Amino acid sequence: MITLSLPLRLVMLFSLLTLPVAGHAAVPPPPELNAKSYVLMDAASGTILVDHQGDLRLPPASLTKLMTAYIATLEIKRGRLKESDPVTISEKAWRMGGSKMFVGVGNQVSVSDLFHGIIIQSGNDASVALAEHIAGAEDTFASLMNSQAKRLGLSNTQFKNATGWPADGHFSSARDMAILARAIIYEDPAHYAIYAQKEFLWNGIKQPNRNLLLWRDDGVDGLKTGHTEEAGYCLVASAQRGGERLIATVFGTESEAARAVETAKLLGYGFRFFESKTFYKKGDVLANAPIWKAAARTVKAGLMDNLAYSTPRGEAAALTTQLMLNPRLIAPVKVGDVVGKIEIRLGDKVLKQTDVVALEAVEEGGFFRRSWDSVVLFFKGLFG
Repeated sequence: MITLSLPLRLVMLFSLLTLPVAGHAAVPPPPELNAKSYVLMDAASGTILVDHQGDLRLPPASLTKLMTAYIATLEIKRGRLKESDPVTISEKAWRMGGSKMFVGVGNQVSVSDLFHGIIIQSGNDASVALAEHIAGAEDTFASLMNSQAKRLGLSNTQFKNATGWPADGHFSSARDMAILARAIIYEDPAHYAIYAQKEFLWNGIKQPNRNLLLWRDDGVDGLKTGHTEEAGYCLVASAQRGGERLIATVFGTESEAARAVETAKLLGYGFRFFESKTFYKKGDVLANAPIWKAAARTVKAGLMDNLAYSTPRGEAAALTTQLMLNPRLIAPVKVGDVVGKIEIRLGDKVLKQTDVVALEAVEEGGFFRRSWDSVVLFFKGLFG
């Protein structure tokens, strides 16, 4: 029989007490980046996994062009803009300094080419030209940008122009840019593919995408770089690995190389220590919810957005969902009306709750249906 000394027994006891509990993965603290502000987001759920000064208002430089491009895609989807539409280049657009697509004043350039010039070449000239074509003037376009920022819930963002050119009162935040990136990725996958292109040839000049991570990580497929003297070097990047997607936003690094290195650290940390589980997708029918006094007996119930959750790696398999429908749902019901709730749970703990909505409209039933259901509901209420 081996007898352990008291100090050794204490060391072993302490080691046992500090082991991670089964089913709860140990997640180390995130890397400290040499940057003013940064966030890491799980794209599927929108959960912020890392937040360092994520709401700090800072100049976004050319990250601004993400909103310029986003509005252009919205206009295309609405049928008010075509990719083949010719855009006449104004003198203001032509004279823009900084990064350029090198369009000529008076030339006509297609919306599609300008869009590529904005995303890949970060063209200030292309951004102003497209903004003027959509809204008539850049100032008016900035109002559209701010309207969309409000709709998306970008609470620390205000735009004064379409390019990110330094201007008083022009600011955004790392969190807001991550939210905008998520909208770009999921709302228009076809146009999002352009963000992964490494170069674009226009006017005999081939320019590379400034996002160095496109060359260093096969999983990276966007989004945008930015730089001014005031803002420093900024980057919004997104990557996929094993079916999971992360979005990293980094503001205020010291160089082009540094913003790539620091952003890669953030993405690597997220993929190593977190996993995301998508339970249901937008539009999936979760149930046929009973409905009273209606022309139909049930209404299709589902979600307005994907239902997903991010956890420390190894915990996602233990997550469950619980659906709760309104037992007294009464017609009429419009598309989007709340008809219940769904929860994501880890054991007895509720991690997330979201609305379940009607995926179809259901009108009121006839007189006899309404009258009969009123009687049934009365007695249900009377007897509990």
